[in-house]
Amino acid sequence: MTPNSIAESESVSEPLDVTIVGAGPCGLAVAIAVQERGLSYAILDRGCITESLTHYPSYMTFFSTAERLEIGSVPFTIPEPKPTRRDALAYYRHVVAHHGIEVRQYEDVTGIERGEGAFTLDTRTRGGRENRITSRAVVIATGGFGEPNRLGLEGGEADGGDLDGRVIHYYKEPYPFFDQDVIVVGAGNSAVEAALDMYRNGARVRMVHFADTLDRGVKPWVRPDVENRIASAEIPMHWRSRIARLGAGTATIVEETTGAETEVANDWVLAMTGWRPDAALLKDLGVESDPDTGIPAHDAATMETPEPGVYIAGVIAAGFNANKIFIENGREHGAIIAAHLMTSFG
Repeated sequence: MTPNSIAESESVSEPLDVTIVGAGPCGLAVAIAVQERGLSYAILDRGCITESLTHYPSYMTFFSTAERLEIGSVPFTIPEPKPTRRDALAYYRHVVAHHGIEVRQYEDVTGIERGEGAFTLDTRTRGGRENRITSRAVVIATGGFGEPNRLGLEGGEADGGDLDGRVIHYYKEPYPFFDQDVIVVGAGNSAVEAALDMYRNGARVRMVHFADTLDRGVKPWVRPDVENRIASAEIPMHWRSRIARLGAGTATIVEETTGAETEVANDWVLAMTGWRPDAALLKDLGVESDPDTGIPAHDAATMETPEPGVYIAGVIAAGFNANKIFIENGREHGAIIAAHLMTSFG
């Protein structure tokens, strides 16, 4: 354990300098930056280290190069120019070990309150043990995977519209969908790559998208493949459409312009419709988010919110548009926050 980090079993008589909530790449970058400046800290996550990456497709390849995903001055050395999910998971765990970062994994922050000169964070481990941390500053780096964007099914996705649990929001690999009728909702990278992967592994795939074209960000080496599959009807595409309701082994797709309904066989719905960040902790601390963009109020020059001592880092700063901030620019928040903390602490 490093001299500046605090393990779960320890107690301290004085507040830490900062507590970091979220151990994704951007949260880890904050931990490294404050550690390098000699600040005491704790970093914890309700899941594992880089939890969000574990939900990516098993054989996913990043759009960014390895160099642009580096943190903590640790080289990300691989033989190929673009890393895979497996490469990234191995790299970030190497960074944690290299810098001696003690991440308190599977410890959820259940509440934060501002006290006299310090914040109090109540936490709960997976085993149910409750802990308390006090620190002079708090960094919320919980990422963009707080709540999925729901489909708006009749009856509600969680309240009767999906009684058999066929709607899923993560895609890992194609094998559970062999010889099954699958609808992929969306037309971004995740949706396109999942559709192609399942199609080539024996699933009957169709796509539903609210617009009339693929998203602009679809990888250029993937776009021709999916366009050809759509043009040949190997993967039927329903443009300007949505899923209205699910029946027993069926789904009803509505074309938004005409209102025409099409009932198709369906076993699974893969809703690649994006996610919204969980801003509950920020809201409890009095930090408001823009209702249209979802971006929490903050100063981009320091990453501090209007509430003194409360900072944000990483994808949560992008609000509803997770593509605005990714690892390659969110990693910069660590140094920005650490520098401002040093100034604030005098």
